[in-house]
Amino acid sequence: MGQTDQWDARMSKMVDLSVVIAGGGTGGHVFPGIAVGRELLRQRPEASVVFVGTSRGLEAKAVPRAGFKVEFIRSSGFKGRTWLETVYAAMLLPLSAWDAWRVVSRCKPDLVVGVGGYSSGPLVLVAALRGVPTMLLEQNAVPGLTNRLLAPLVRSAAVSFESTLIFFGRKGFVSGNPVRPEFLDPMVQTDTPSDSCRLLVVGGSQGAQKINEAMMSAAPALAAIRPRLIITHQAGPRDVDPVQEAYDTAGIEARVTSFLEPIAPEMYASEIVLCRAGATTLAELAAVGRASILVPLATATDDHQRRNAEVIADAGGAEVLLQDDLPTTVAQRVGALVADPSRRTLMAKAMQGFARPEAAQVIIERALRLVAS
Repeated sequence: MGQTDQWDARMSKMVDLSVVIAGGGTGGHVFPGIAVGRELLRQRPEASVVFVGTSRGLEAKAVPRAGFKVEFIRSSGFKGRTWLETVYAAMLLPLSAWDAWRVVSRCKPDLVVGVGGYSSGPLVLVAALRGVPTMLLEQNAVPGLTNRLLAPLVRSAAVSFESTLIFFGRKGFVSGNPVRPEFLDPMVQTDTPSDSCRLLVVGGSQGAQKINEAMMSAAPALAAIRPRLIITHQAGPRDVDPVQEAYDTAGIEARVTSFLEPIAPEMYASEIVLCRAGATTLAELAAVGRASILVPLATATDDHQRRNAEVIADAGGAEVLLQDDLPTTVAQRVGALVADPSRRTLMAKAMQGFARPEAAQVIIERALRLVAS
């Protein structure tokens, strides 16, 4: 019997497959996990998939909405915190480990996949110590603290960029960042008047106050751009009313909302996207193929958003606008792209070159081989 036949035989005997997907906090971690969970069920409909995160993270709402079960552990992050928050996070460590141990004991997973975020650490660590196969998903060009600490313990790591392999050695493989299926099927395009250009502004799953403030200040200048702008803006829960008022006062046709879900139709309808440079946002942009102005989050851990943005910009897929320059130049940068449709087309094609529509499939195929080995 050949090696492939032996693997097929082992897989056919593996019933009641149980997988835990651990991590979250923001959409950049949660949505790739959901994409992987859906692909697993597509390939193995009988599998059990349980997500584990915290009750404060986006996973608390997004995961059940996607049709998956989610369990919570007590956990908090360290980086970028005040000293009091750091002390609190340290005090939670024993409870995090205990909660993770209970989840692993109850779920008896055949595989634990860490998608990033501080809540993935305890689950992946406990699973590795108990001999459960473990895999990491690293979406960014520079791995986060949790994944860097876990790298020596896991058996495999899926990365989005070739340059990231150095952090994981032979365990790493390039899969691309998995996106949800709705980003892989072209949506019905929204008719845009010939004298208009659609701009989508997205500050991440939590919104972005600096982007909101800059767009409000720039509203009069944005209103003077021709062809005229039609704006859809995800502002987060705090700034919806003031941002909408600024656009209305300037005479801009705009729809401002706290959170866009689903966001794929909005991306397909847009011609320019102004957004942060989180890895999942970039993967979604690549799948859709849109010209973009990337505003890296200045406080992102290890400046990973700037590194992500530079990879895309170096290939011609986006412009990078640093946060400090945002208030004074955003209208000029948007106006230049609005006035140059041929450049937008070239940028969109370059962005689409980063698309990895098969990412979730590649990850699950590697994961199943890991479990069967």
